[in-house]
Amino acid sequence: MIDTLAPERADRRSDVGPPAGRGRRVSLGLGVLLAGVVVVLLLAAIDVTQGTAHVGAAAVWKAITGQADGTDASVVIASRLPRMVAGLLVGASLGIAGAAMQAVTRNVLAAPDTLAVNAGAYLALGVATVSGVGFGVLAQSGIAFAGGLGAAALVLALSGLGNGTVRLVLAGSALALGLGAVTNALILLFPQQTQGMYAWSQGGIAQNGFAGVAQMLPFLVVGVGGFVLVSRRVDALALGDDAARGLGVPVRGTRVVAIVLAVLLSAAAVTIAGPIGFVGLCAPALVRPLARRFPTMHRSWAAFPVAGLVGAGIVLASDVLLRAFVTGDTATAVPTGIVTSVVGAVFLVVMAIRTRDSGQTGQLEGSRVPGRWTVLVVTLSLAAVLVGVVIASVLLGDAKLLLGDVTNWLTGRANQAISFILDTRVPRVLAALLAGAALALAGTIVQAVTRNPLADPGVLGVSSGAGLGAVVMVTALPVVGSWTMAGGAFLGATLAAAIVFGLSARGGFRQDRLVLVGIGVSSGLTAMISLVIVLTDPFNATKALTWLSGSTYGRTWSDCVPVAVVLVLALVAVIARRRELDLVSLDEDTPRLLGVRLSRARLGFLAVSVVLTATAIAAVGTIGFVGLVAPHAARALVGRKHAAVVPVAVMLGAVLVCAGDVVGRTVIAPAQLGAGILTAAIGTPYFIWLLVRTPRTAR
Repeated sequence: MIDTLAPERADRRSDVGPPAGRGRRVSLGLGVLLAGVVVVLLLAAIDVTQGTAHVGAAAVWKAITGQADGTDASVVIASRLPRMVAGLLVGASLGIAGAAMQAVTRNVLAAPDTLAVNAGAYLALGVATVSGVGFGVLAQSGIAFAGGLGAAALVLALSGLGNGTVRLVLAGSALALGLGAVTNALILLFPQQTQGMYAWSQGGIAQNGFAGVAQMLPFLVVGVGGFVLVSRRVDALALGDDAARGLGVPVRGTRVVAIVLAVLLSAAAVTIAGPIGFVGLCAPALVRPLARRFPTMHRSWAAFPVAGLVGAGIVLASDVLLRAFVTGDTATAVPTGIVTSVVGAVFLVVMAIRTRDSGQTGQLEGSRVPGRWTVLVVTLSLAAVLVGVVIASVLLGDAKLLLGDVTNWLTGRANQAISFILDTRVPRVLAALLAGAALALAGTIVQAVTRNPLADPGVLGVSSGAGLGAVVMVTALPVVGSWTMAGGAFLGATLAAAIVFGLSARGGFRQDRLVLVGIGVSSGLTAMISLVIVLTDPFNATKALTWLSGSTYGRTWSDCVPVAVVLVLALVAVIARRRELDLVSLDEDTPRLLGVRLSRARLGFLAVSVVLTATAIAAVGTIGFVGLVAPHAARALVGRKHAAVVPVAVMLGAVLVCAGDVVGRTVIAPAQLGAGILTAAIGTPYFIWLLVRTPRTAR
């Protein structure tokens, strides 16, 4: 499987060799460290001189030394210097936190992002914000710490303390998606209390004075000091659990302490600047090549500070680049975290491409072969449930109707009020049904091709690509038609799929590389979606957020046509090639022995899933977990043969989205929640249960 040993256990021979050689390596290491300090200080100096006001280096120096007065001094002291210091502290905290997480889990992809620490802290602060209770900076840090620690603990428990690379990233990504959906629901339901929270959630180091930074310093000192005390124990963990126990190191206790300290640093960084993405992933990865050249860097007491220095450099460099290429008020509006997220996503993709895939294959569950009567009973039962959900969706809402009202509407005898309600409600129900079915079929294909029961279209970046294309349409055009929206979503999904498939083609779309590249591309595109929303006006931002939550509000008959056409064609194609899909989902060798061109078959099936996902997202917005839950539940009910799985999964997807839609528009009527938020609330616990049941093959 992919090598997950973060510090690579390598060369622990730093104390072996001639004294002269050791002295030369130490001198070179100190030289590299000094060069890094100089680079960071240079970035800090440049960062202080940038901004909307024209304050040059000379004016900055005078303000620092107390020689300036008036506007220049206030700008530098109240804004520029606090921003620069915040960048240093946040970057250093995230760099150290990421290095510690990777060291204790021995996983090169462990970081505050992949462990859902940022998402947990974001949700905790969102709940605190809408509660109406005023919290100081210290209390907010404690709330963020609790949320981040809970999320990290859950992800580590699900992934076996991070031992499985793909497993850890999937667990963290799915949990972050679920937590983010809940937070977005709070933003939509409490717009006044959460005003500006979405922009803050993208991560920005702008400060208004030193007050917030000063109150976070004790947390940073405690975190760094704690790592100094446990550094020797952390080094022992790199030798393996058995070796560490032989040295008298309490393995579990050391891991718990290290993770708590890392989350403390991450929570402090979130409180200062919001969630700044991927710094904790990139900084330790940039230190590892130095460790191969300078063996001392394998020691935690050396690696952690250097990772912190690199993290500070990443944050400041991102801020400098942002303000160098984007000037004026736009630079102020764009959070620094968007830049780091894009850079980190590229970094994750590069790491995924360079990792060595084991060639081992996953196995989908559902090995039992149920009888024909069992399949028939399950299919008919689901059809009955689907009919019941459709009837409930048509009758329930802010205005409740009777079956007689629907009959009168169908025969043209309903009064004006009933006709208006059903003319607007029935297209919504149809859009939810079609989109749910399309997403379920796309997820069935993706899981079969990747042979990964934890995968769905969102993992391959397709959902984020379609979301970016549709959000651009929503924010750029005053009125967006159904075909225009579908075209934008399809273009974005196609572009994302082309990138993912192109980068994963080497080796025949192996599942590990495909999943990791897809997650990296998805993260980058999600950051671009945030950029578009942050830069648009508040009205368009609300429209985009509502659409991203998976809303069927305002859908018309014409919105249903594209997804209906694509769904019918895709069903015909998949059912016709169902035996080929069965073979692709088995292993690497069997399809080739039976004459199936595996790479071409995978690419063809994935292309169908791209089109399905794009049209579904264009119809109802971004809805997560349907492509994960429906195929898995279908295989659990009727086995793994796609002749039975496809219709069952399609009906389950339709039921799930339609039920989410009707619940979202009835439980808090007249206010509404998007169907995507409800499916995330259902899908996240289901995913956790599924991950617990799935064998931990990635070691």
